[in-house]
Parts: sequence; structure tokens; C-alpha cells
Amino acid sequence: MEIEAKRWGFRGKQELNAASASTVRAYLNQIIGRINKDNSSSVIRLGHGDPSHFPSFKTTPAAEDAIVDALRSAKHNCYAPSAGVLPARRAIADYLNRDLPCKLSPDDVYLTSGCNQAIEVAINVLSRPGANILLPRPGFPYYESCSAYNHLEVRHYDLLPEKGWEVDLDAVETIADENTVALVIINPGNPCGNVFSYEQLHKVAETARKLGILVISDEAYDNLAFGSTRYVPMRVLGSTVPVLTVGSISKRWIVPGWRLGWIVTSDPNSILKKSGVIDSIAEFLDVSSDPATFIQAAIPQILENTKEDFFSKIISTLRECADICYNRIEEIPSLTSPKKPEGSMFVMVKLNLSMLEDINDDMDFCLKLAEEESVVVLPGIAVGLKNWLRVTFAIESCFLQEVLGRVKAFCQRHAKKQ
Repeated sequence: MEIEAKRWGFRGKQELNAASASTVRAYLNQIIGRINKDNSSSVIRLGHGDPSHFPSFKTTPAAEDAIVDALRSAKHNCYAPSAGVLPARRAIADYLNRDLPCKLSPDDVYLTSGCNQAIEVAINVLSRPGANILLPRPGFPYYESCSAYNHLEVRHYDLLPEKGWEVDLDAVETIADENTVALVIINPGNPCGNVFSYEQLHKVAETARKLGILVISDEAYDNLAFGSTRYVPMRVLGSTVPVLTVGSISKRWIVPGWRLGWIVTSDPNSILKKSGVIDSIAEFLDVSSDPATFIQAAIPQILENTKEDFFSKIISTLRECADICYNRIEEIPSLTSPKKPEGSMFVMVKLNLSMLEDINDDMDFCLKLAEEESVVVLPGIAVGLKNWLRVTFAIESCFLQEVLGRVKAFCQRHAKKQ
């Protein structure tokens, strides 16, 4: 029997629809839904930065042992402090202190459930009526989603493909105003695979200081750099401009499912403290969830016991895969990449639709590629660049050769007749 009421006093939250519609997962779910189940070809997914399924990207035994030791000790089945357990925060501060002119303390480190929650913390803390934030285009759409949910206006500045994805600093100054709170950079770059030079970061810091805004530095792929540009963290410029660094162990240790991240304040001039941002971070964490305590407890052992040869092997593998990906894409006339990736796990690829038949745009390309070849890539529209593609190269090199062969066959099949 159906219960009748004069009026139900609840309804779904419409803001969540707008926030979720632009996520990477939302786009990939649409594309995966188009895979032809009758196609005998194995499904290969190049749309997501999670290489943990592949043997070449297995995490180090030192990390696994640290988790097992922490769990079996039975000392970490309790709730953790809101900011995280002190030994983990101290270990992360030490890990991030390399080459820093102004050293971090454990009090500068706050543990989060992965880098995504660190982004949520930053966006929530900075949101206020009428405020806006400057985001890169192309970029990581989770920032747009969090901003939409928190009613924080988004203004985009461009990364310039013809200049190796440098920040368009003239555009930054043009779009900023007295209500701008922060500028986000992602280094190494997701989705572009670029690595910012120290000179570029210094210009970003000087521009942000001139505008009176802080920098959110997304370093989810920190140290995953394998090109000619040396990786430099934005926090080395904390004395020039206040920096909030968001990061995690997910990518460098190839453990995205462990969900251990951080938000770190680099602020030797105490500007964040005086403005109340530090207090707001702590207050937000008081009302949000924590990463699992036993994973927090494993962090000191993970950071101390991971040998350099593990990192070297991952970097070597990424370099090999990036070379294969870039070179094979160059063989496909309708696809171009303006710069060989130097970091992270992605490359941006431009579609030349004038050379393709029956392909309307990047989303159409991805849907038909999934249906015909069981290959999943992310349309550029998902990261802010229409008629581009974001391709993940962090998979087994043999699979990468195969999948790019399928992409080439697809493009040949849809090539316009001369």
C-alpha cells in the first residue's frame, strides 16, 4: 500500500548534479557503457591514471610490509586526531623538506583521505560569497566540481600548448580581481604531462603575490618527472607567496586505493595564520572524515624503507611508455601532440577532425572508439579542451603498443577519402 502525504519535506540536492556531471568518472562511465560486449577484443582503459593493475607498476614490498606491520600491531585500531597522527605528520614534513629553504614542521601537515579530500579542504576553506578561484585549462576537473558545490566562481587561465603548456600569466592578471582568492597549478601536469621549470614557478609566485592571492600547488604526481626539466615543488617559493600543497602517496607509490594524502602549508611569513586560513583548515578537518588510522601509522615506515631503486624503476618505465605513446601518436595523421610528456602519467592529444569521417567531436571519437575497438580514452572536454584527448601511458608497454595500434586502425577506418 502506497503511503500518501500532503507534502514530503525532502528532496535531492541539485548542486550535486552539476558537481558530479563534470567529473572524470562521469565521462568515463558514459564511454565504458558503449563498449561492445560482443567484441572479442580485450578492453584497454587509457582514461584513468591508475596503473596499479599492471605488473610493471606494482608498489614496493616495503610499503606493503609497513601496512601489514601497522595492522598486526593492534595499536592503530583507534580513532586518529583530526589533523592526523603525529609520527606520520612528522615523517611527511621530513619527506617534503628536501631542498626547502624554510623547513616544514609537523604542524604544517594535515592528513587527508587522498589528494581529493585535500582539494576539498582547500576549496571549502577559501569559499565565501562572491569569491572566485583561478583554475588551469586544461586541468583536473575535480576542482571545478568542488567549486560548483561550494558556490565558488571559477575563472580559467590557459596553459599554452605552443609553449610547452606554460601558464598564460597575462591572462591570469586579466581575469583576477579583488575577489580572487587563489590560483591552482598542477605540477607535474595532469593532464598535459608537463613539468614547470623553476623560472616559470617563480613567475607564477611573483604574479600571485602581486595579486594578493595564495597558490594551491597540486603535486599528486610529485617527483614523477623523467624529461629534461627538473622537478621543483612550489613550496620552495613559500617566502614569496603563501602556498597550500596538496599531495598523496597514491601516484609515486602506485597505491591510489590506500587513500592517504595531505594538505601542507608553506608560509614562513605567517600570512595564512593571520588570515585565519590555518584555523579554518583545522576546523574543517574536525567535521570531516579521516584516512584509516593504521595506514597513517604505516607512513613513517613507508617513507623510511622505500629504496631509491623502486622510484628509479618507476621513472624508467614511465619514460619508456611516454616515448612509445608519443612516437606512435605521431604516426597517426589525424592526431598530434604538441610536446612529449616529461612527467605525470598523461599526454594531451589534439584531434584533427577535418581528416576524419563521421566523427563530430572528441566525445563522439571516444564513444565510437570504445564501441569499435574496446579502447577507453578521456575526451578533452572533460579537462577543459574540446576536440582534444587525454591519454594515459602508464600501462604495460606491450599493451600500449597494442592499444595505439587499435587507435591507429580506428583513425584509418574513419579517415576521409582523398
